[in-house]
Amino acid sequence: MKVRLHPLGDNAIIIEFGEEITIDIHKKVQRVSSLLENHSAQWMIEFIPAFSTVTVFYDPLLVSSLTKQDRLPPYKWVCNELQRFLSSATIEETPAPRVVEIPVCYGGEFGPDLEFVAEHNGLTPEKVIDIHADGDYIVYMIGFAPGFPYLGGMPETIAAPRRESPRFKIPPRTVGIAGRQTGIYPIETPGGWRLIGRTPLPLFRPDQNIPSLLRAGDKIKFKPISLEEYKSLEEESQ
Repeated sequence: MKVRLHPLGDNAIIIEFGEEITIDIHKKVQRVSSLLENHSAQWMIEFIPAFSTVTVFYDPLLVSSLTKQDRLPPYKWVCNELQRFLSSATIEETPAPRVVEIPVCYGGEFGPDLEFVAEHNGLTPEKVIDIHADGDYIVYMIGFAPGFPYLGGMPETIAAPRRESPRFKIPPRTVGIAGRQTGIYPIETPGGWRLIGRTPLPLFRPDQNIPSLLRAGDKIKFKPISLEEYKSLEEESQ
């Protein structure tokens, strides 16, 4: 597997698989992430997968103690370790993705921009809901806010531009569209995405060992629900 390594500050290295957002590169990111998770080294603090990269954070003090005989700077030593690891590991299989169903109550107070998205694309609000819920989505990365999933796979037929003026407060669990991407705001935050609905499921759970409901590599299926179903599921999740 061909990769490029770049420094990030004095305690991290970026493993770059390409410069485009593609399924093939995403699979490489997932393969290496799985390997790092199952074969973590003592000097590695954590790793963070993204669209086309995996960033590996390391302990420079610990690495310095390991490199006394080699007399290599920590960055060079970790680069060598990563290259050796990537060249010797078996990375043919992509881990099977989790499939996570996200129920969404579309429109109304939960989706004030649903009408705009429909009008922008010459569709009815009902058709926008059908297209959005019928999409086959992949979580490329988690970022921007704790637990925020960047999803690939939204049909271009419901793409919509960001708002010219971002909202100061977007309620937690709100589903939005920006350009050809869709995502879910896990916490209350400012944002400029077009809001089309809300899920009763909490995406960011700081009291749990794994606080993010979603992770890179997951497959997402949206399921339209009624307001009554929303309220019932919201009560169950509290």
